[in-house]
Parts: sequence; structure tokens; C-alpha cells
Amino acid sequence: MLMRLRHPPLLRGLLQTLALPLLLWLLLLGSQLNFAELFTPGTLATLGKFLADFFPPSHDAFFLKSLGEATITTVAVANLGMLLAFAIGAPLALLSSRVLLGDSPLLLAVLATPIRALLLLLRGVPELVWALVFVRVVGLGSPAALLALGLAYGGMLGKVYAEILESQPQAPLQALRHAGSGRIAALVYGLLPNALPELVSYTVYRWECAIRASAVMGLVGAGGLGPLMDTSVRLLNGGEVGAILLVFMVLVLLTEMVSWLVRKVLA
Repeated sequence: MLMRLRHPPLLRGLLQTLALPLLLWLLLLGSQLNFAELFTPGTLATLGKFLADFFPPSHDAFFLKSLGEATITTVAVANLGMLLAFAIGAPLALLSSRVLLGDSPLLLAVLATPIRALLLLLRGVPELVWALVFVRVVGLGSPAALLALGLAYGGMLGKVYAEILESQPQAPLQALRHAGSGRIAALVYGLLPNALPELVSYTVYRWECAIRASAVMGLVGAGGLGPLMDTSVRLLNGGEVGAILLVFMVLVLLTEMVSWLVRKVLA
């Protein structure tokens, strides 16, 4: 047995097997979760009543009016936030990518490296934290969520766009450059047609994420469905929460349909 344990692959596998439960145990300790409190009679009774109130969802006129307005706000914030993210991410992706700058060490050091650092900063801060910052700066409401989405998702789009462009076959781009074409024209005609399906697919995916994120950011005062959900949960109004969750599911379903249609058109 001792001879077997000295075998490197066997020893490595044993250590990995023991490390996983240890890691899970440390995570549970760090989270300070008390599972016993979740299964007390009082907690189970309150949770059961709350879930039972989900059906039927609330449908009184005043609540439906508030729900409709909040839904429109959430979708508008997500769309405008994605437009801002695209306006930030697309130019920064080009300015940080070798497909536009080439292999010039000077351009890569002076231009690409700082821009990549900026993209890292933008996407490294979660959109919820950006929302908290902008709530303090511009106050409660949709502008904070819009700016938070634009900055956080702009960093994500910029990084992924640059990687998609650099992963494409460079031969058509180089052929156009050798034929005397400019950098932008060579990029548009030699590289973009092959990269377009991936670029559009990722953008649609981020749009779907933006709709969910804009609703969550409302919990910190950034407008949309978040404040409505927060109020309903605090009051343990299961019918209203059920209606809001139903709207969430419909929005996600619509984004899935749009994503499917886009992929079908580009296929």
C-alpha cells in the first residue's frame, strides 16, 4: 500500500479527492450558514405560506399598472445600457487588438496595454457595485443602472470582441493589406464577415444578461423591477412576487427567442 501511495498519479488523485471536501467545508465555514435555522417549524411555516401565495399571481389593476411601468423601465435600461456598452466596448476592442494595430511594439505598448488595463478595470468591478457608486453620484433611479451596465458590460464586450477578432483567420486581412488596402477597410472586408456571427451571438447573450442585471440592480435603488420586487418580498406578498417572477420568465423567454432568430439568420 505504501508503495502504491508513492506513485505520483495515484498520490495526486488521492490529494485531489481529499481537497474537494476540505474546500467545501472551508467555504461553508466562511459563509457562516446555519442550515438548522432553515428547517425550524416557524421558518418552514412562513416559507410555505409565502410560496403558497404565489398562486394565483396578483392581478389587481393598481399593481399591474406599477408592474407594467417597472417592466418598461427595466427593458429600456437594459437596451440603453447595452447601447452604451457597445459604444464603449467596440472602439476599445479595436484599439487594443493586433488586428488593427498590427505587431508594432510601440503601438502595443503605448495604446493597447493601457486600454486593456482600462477594460480590466471596467469589467473587474461588478455591475451591482457600479450601480451603488452611481446611486451615490446621480441619485436613485434609472440613470445609475444605465451607467453601471454601460461601464461593466463595455469592459466585457471590449475584451471578448478583441479576442474574437484575433481568433479569426488572418490570411484575408493580410492579403488585403498587402494589396494596398487601409487598415479599417481590410478589417471590414477581410475579417469582420467571418467574425460577425460570434460577435452578434455574444452581444445578444450580453443583452439577455443585461435585462436580468437591470432588474437586480433595482434592488439598490437603480429603478425598474427591483424596487417593486424588494417591496413585495419585504411585505411577504407572495402574489406580487409570483407576478414579478412570471414577468422575469417572459422577458428571458423573449430574449431566448430573439437569440434563436438571430442565430438562424446568421447561420
